[in-house]
Amino acid sequence: MTYAEAVRATWAPLRAEGGLGEIVRYATLAANSHNTQPWRFTMGPRSITIAPDFSRRCPAVDPNDHHVFVSLGCAAENLTHAAPALGLRPTLRFEADAIMADLESTAAEQSALLAAIPHRQSTRAVYDGKPVATDLLRELERAGTGEGVAILLVTDRGQMAAVTDYVVEGNTMQMRDARFMDELKAWIRFSESEAVATMDGLFSRASGNPALPRWLAQPLLPFVLTERSENDKYRAGIQSSAGLAVFVAERDDAAHWVEVGRACQRFALQATALGLKYAFVNQPVEVPGLRRQLAAYLDLGARLPDLVVRFGNGPELPKSLRRPVAQVIARGAK
Repeated sequence: MTYAEAVRATWAPLRAEGGLGEIVRYATLAANSHNTQPWRFTMGPRSITIAPDFSRRCPAVDPNDHHVFVSLGCAAENLTHAAPALGLRPTLRFEADAIMADLESTAAEQSALLAAIPHRQSTRAVYDGKPVATDLLRELERAGTGEGVAILLVTDRGQMAAVTDYVVEGNTMQMRDARFMDELKAWIRFSESEAVATMDGLFSRASGNPALPRWLAQPLLPFVLTERSENDKYRAGIQSSAGLAVFVAERDDAAHWVEVGRACQRFALQATALGLKYAFVNQPVEVPGLRRQLAAYLDLGARLPDLVVRFGNGPELPKSLRRPVAQVIARGAK
């Protein structure tokens, strides 16, 4: 399979005849950390369960599995839009570290957010710097607010610059951490053939970088992926954005991390439906000391920031890939 063929298969429109497996496929098109796809699905006669796949966790960047459960929430949000299109109404609950979706028959209906799912991407590129209209900001705010989750939209240039400093400081600390860098490199897919072989990870071209064979790219990486170059990219990326969205949960636990994921995915789909792009700049929430400092700067009280996202008008980049449904179904599930 070529990369282009893999992209078409991954991001194909929802097929009404696909049944529960098709709902699972659409759930996997959600945002997730390092594109590790840290989920396992179990299908019952009238239910789908989304559980963490801890074999795909990233202990260096995500030691408490915060991003794992956020990723599950993102997948669950996609499920809530895909299931009604197939005539199923999902009722979600979180227990025993998994998300259970009970499905009840209903009239089939489609939404604008469903239509956005195959077009959404985390776009790590320079945007055009233009502001987003106030009415659109309100739509983004509504979409990004969830149960026990608030969203702060930062569009003031001075405040954006202050948050940028936290992003750059966090990036610097991470790039000086050998465990973090080894973990990051393990998930980079340098060429199209590597990306297709695994159907996961961070494909170079999807991040705006050239695709090269591993034998050439790996020796060059220390000269290209430098602290200074990456910090310059983050500064330019945020400066070119219309604003920042900070997601804040009432509590710092797995149930609320799932809700953060749902709110963030909803925000991403709404942004996509409005023709906007977005990208994660999560370094300040991944470094514990900086997370507390950012919370103090944003006057969050006892709460902590969970995700930081930049958004605006930007270009389209090559799509990432997802593993086939058969690979994410728990063994023995039907």
